[in-house]
Amino acid sequence: MRTTVGIIGAGPAGLLLARLLHNAGIESVVLESRDRAYVERRQRAGILEQGTVDVLRAAGAAERMDREGLRHDGIELRFDRRRHRIDFPALTAGRSVMVYAQTEVCKDLIALQLKEGGPLLFEAEALAVEGAESERPCVRFRYEGREDVLQCDYVVGCDGFWGVSRTAVPAALSRVFERTYPFGWLGVLADVPPSHDELVYARHDRGFALLSMRSPSVSRLYLQVPEGTDAEDWSDDEIWAELEQRFETADGWRLERGPITQKSVTPMRSFVHEPMRHGRLFLAGDAAHIVPPTGAKGLNLAVGDVVTFARALTYEKETGSTELLDAYSETCLRRVWQAERFSYDMTTLLHRAPDATPFEERLQLARLARITSSRAAETDLAEAYTGFPHD
Repeated sequence: MRTTVGIIGAGPAGLLLARLLHNAGIESVVLESRDRAYVERRQRAGILEQGTVDVLRAAGAAERMDREGLRHDGIELRFDRRRHRIDFPALTAGRSVMVYAQTEVCKDLIALQLKEGGPLLFEAEALAVEGAESERPCVRFRYEGREDVLQCDYVVGCDGFWGVSRTAVPAALSRVFERTYPFGWLGVLADVPPSHDELVYARHDRGFALLSMRSPSVSRLYLQVPEGTDAEDWSDDEIWAELEQRFETADGWRLERGPITQKSVTPMRSFVHEPMRHGRLFLAGDAAHIVPPTGAKGLNLAVGDVVTFARALTYEKETGSTELLDAYSETCLRRVWQAERFSYDMTTLLHRAPDATPFEERLQLARLARITSSRAAETDLAEAYTGFPHD
């Protein structure tokens, strides 16, 4: 099998890249180790930056998002039983975010790829990337019980943290930067309308809590829990009682309860692999970087990566110049490190460390007070939350 771009992974990054390349008249083949049903139901991110929304619209992949997604013009910070709203459009010349689940983005892009795009092979397990330094790299993969080879001009690894793409970069050339956090998020889906019309980020002495949503009738809520927590150790009543304590306000606001349909624990880590390119292999999304979910940056960073690659390859096709392809890693990493910084800031701002001293807790409150009393500080948060430029 032969193509111009071999894409490993049919998450939002790989699928969007295939769509962008199709629109630019560039052939691709997507290999995905899981079946279609798994890809379309795995719960991940749900906040799309303004830039991600714009890219999906330009790619012709936003019809259902624009119909069913929930535009949000701000978030609420909650601490000391007080509430403070950050108004995104007022602080960023009109930018906002969209609540639209990653599962739905994938469904939309899969449907478009199968209808209009190149081959999308489910249950096609990538085994190795070979010849990345040559002009004809290839992906060895297993499909329908036999091994095959996908020959490419370029390979883009969108196969996540545990995929094979990153292992094709020689260890001697790799640099890894990472931080693990001594807590995770206990996340639940509940069949109850959200108790607030925008996301609520709550800092509490008992730990962080987040009120989010998947639709007007389904709430997505999170609790900070110790690292290694088993979700089944928490009963539904215990979860609701803890959420109520952490979201409590002085003005009588109430959290509405409902049936919990799903619960899981997400570990928290920061990770960056440099470089994001080796020869004709390009890493994108979680294959190259991970952020704690506090800043809502994971999916959006992956979008930034594939937009950068698609733009660079289109430029090479039109001009013959590899200038943008050669700058891929440097270009992406500028955005990655700003997102890492913002996600780290939000995480340390809102979570209670197990060994936190009274001094550190007071600093948290002082940082929150600064944000909520300074337009400059508010603007910095709003600009980062709604998204960094795709350049």
